[in-house]
Amino acid sequence: MIEAKEEQKKQILEQVVVRFAGDSGDGMQLTGTQFSDTSAMFGNDVATFPNYPAEIRAPQGSLYGVSGFQVHIGSVEISTPGDNLDLLVAMNPAGLKTNIKAVKPGHMIIVDSDAFTKKNLEKAKYESNPLEDGSLENYQVVEVSMTSLTKEALKDVQGLDNKSIIRSKNMFALGMVYWMYNRSKEHTIEFFNKKFKTKPELIESNTKVLNAGYFYAETLELIPNDYTVAPAKMPAGTYRIIMGNTATAWGFLAAAEKSGLELFLGSYPITPASDILHELVKHKHFGVKALQAEDEIAGISSAIGASFAGDLAITTTSGPGLALKGEALGLALMLELPLVVVDVQRGGPSTGLPTKTEQSDLLQAMFGRNGESPVILIAASTPANCFNYAYEAAKLTLEHMTPVILLTDGYIANGSAPWKIQSVDEMPEIKPLIIKEGSPEWQPYDRDKDTLARSWAIPGTPGLEHRVGGLEKDKLSGQVSYDPDNHQTMTDIRAEKIKRVQNYIPDLKPEFAHEGELLVVGWGGTYGNLYAAMKDLKQSGVDNIGLAHFNYINPLPKNTADVFGKFKKLLVCELNTGQFASILKMQFPQTRIEQFNKIEGLPFGTNELVEKINDVIG
Repeated sequence: MIEAKEEQKKQILEQVVVRFAGDSGDGMQLTGTQFSDTSAMFGNDVATFPNYPAEIRAPQGSLYGVSGFQVHIGSVEISTPGDNLDLLVAMNPAGLKTNIKAVKPGHMIIVDSDAFTKKNLEKAKYESNPLEDGSLENYQVVEVSMTSLTKEALKDVQGLDNKSIIRSKNMFALGMVYWMYNRSKEHTIEFFNKKFKTKPELIESNTKVLNAGYFYAETLELIPNDYTVAPAKMPAGTYRIIMGNTATAWGFLAAAEKSGLELFLGSYPITPASDILHELVKHKHFGVKALQAEDEIAGISSAIGASFAGDLAITTTSGPGLALKGEALGLALMLELPLVVVDVQRGGPSTGLPTKTEQSDLLQAMFGRNGESPVILIAASTPANCFNYAYEAAKLTLEHMTPVILLTDGYIANGSAPWKIQSVDEMPEIKPLIIKEGSPEWQPYDRDKDTLARSWAIPGTPGLEHRVGGLEKDKLSGQVSYDPDNHQTMTDIRAEKIKRVQNYIPDLKPEFAHEGELLVVGWGGTYGNLYAAMKDLKQSGVDNIGLAHFNYINPLPKNTADVFGKFKKLLVCELNTGQFASILKMQFPQTRIEQFNKIEGLPFGTNELVEKINDVIG
């Protein structure tokens, strides 16, 4: 009876946004991941946003060296990592200064007071100590000597140096947050036992510090324990939390299994795409062949060779690498071989902002090759559906015999969300166009009458010998041809082949409204934020606006013009200076198009989208 009464006293929250912030060596990514995984195990819907510096070890205590991990958990549908924070855990002054603006007035900030030394305050550009000067009076500030308490908790543990002891303080913070939101420690302790199974001293130390933080919060009257976020109501099935890059890798594994082909990845490591390579290397038992090439050009060239030999071939990169792959991508297009290029977009130009998100590779993906060289271009829009669009990219390239570029971005690639585990048996069929020995009257560039795709002749197959290379092909034999009429014909065929993909992709389906004053348009990884903004507007009584989000960009869905024609104007929202808007203006010059653009290395905030949409509709 006592337990039931205690449960009734708890405040049931629909959603909570928590951010962990500190130095890049403070383990904030691990801390946030453990909190999000534990919440997902409890049944909450979850969205995360890791935000970290490009340097492996940025100068300690510096403002630009702050690493953060934001977690949004809820008993309701969660589509973004959230805007404003209910709780900020700041491990040093720099973490506080760079994140304080995001905290809701009156809400809680937990700080490691041991880190607020004169030296660290100077590094963070503080003229006075914010814990003493009254500048935080609008917040509930909880000062905790985390470093000292961590040392005290581990004073009897053998085999640890001082550096290892101090690095454990992130688990003290995690323990406090687990207490605050009524979360079990067991999942994290199980994680310790698996990760450090050969280092028992690390299992002991991390478990001790996690418990110390939990029980310290329990005894500290300033930290309430009356909050709980109930499990979310989600469609029945088996779920796991998945990062976008992992989902991308698994989508290709599923496509290889479904198509009956071996998977080849030729890749050069580049942030933020490298995790796809790291994930696929783990799965050699599924027939994966992964090559870490010496550069970007070698990566795509090896993939073209693997495709020629009959593999499902992919190459992964980010913006600068896509630029280097351009020439070889044109070769794959000329050969008309299947190839998927994954571009995990990041801030640019040049090496730009390697760990920050942006959507500024769209025009490069669309047009960044010499000659008339159209390719299929699609974009994933959530961490979970990276799986589906990797699978779709493989299906399209194998069935249409032309390269496909799959765009994701740093936001969804590094973010995570619940993913309903899918069975390969239930996924759409993939039919590679491999031609068999003994096919009568075969010509290398004979084409399917519907798709215009040529057949795939694997080297070594008797009777299917043919010439390949980058020079223009005769429209049937594949021999080198400089004939003007033939070049015109082949150019037209390659363009028409891409256009006909419209017949094999789904129609555009607007959400919220199918006609009205305004159609909000997005593409790729902005979907969650746009959906959340539209949901807020709908709840506030705005009914005459719709949302059209594009995953298929070249070609566009064939009903795009019909959808646009039912709205008075469009508002295209994207994390660049207006690249998709430019494409739409070229294809639909009579459509009234307005733009909302942001290039800060950060995703859209729900509130700023709502404000902009309200401005546009007056």
